[in-house]
Amino acid sequence: MAKGTIRYWAAAKAAAGTGEEPYDAGTLAGALAAAAQEEGRADDFRRVLERSSFLVNGDPVGTRPHDSVVLPEGGVVEVLPPFAGG
Repeated sequence: MAKGTIRYWAAAKAAAGTGEEPYDAGTLAGALAAAAQEEGRADDFRRVLERSSFLVNGDPVGTRPHDSVVLPEGGVVEVLPPFAGG
C-alpha cells in the first residue's frame, strides 16, 4: 500500500465535495474504489469517475486497466472529468 493524494478537478471536485484527499492504496482501482465508498458520496460521484481521465504523477493512465496502475508512495492522482469548451 502507498499513501498519496487524489486531486479532483471541475465536475469531479463538485461531486467529491472536496478538491483533494489522501489515498492509501496499492493501485489506482483500489484508490478510486475507496474514494467512491466515502460516506455521503452519491452515485453522481461514481458516474463522474467512470467518464474521467487520470494522471498519476503527471503521466496519463490512458486505457490501461486501473488495477494494473501501481500507485507510488507520495504520488498524486489527478481526476480529470471531460471538459466542455471550444
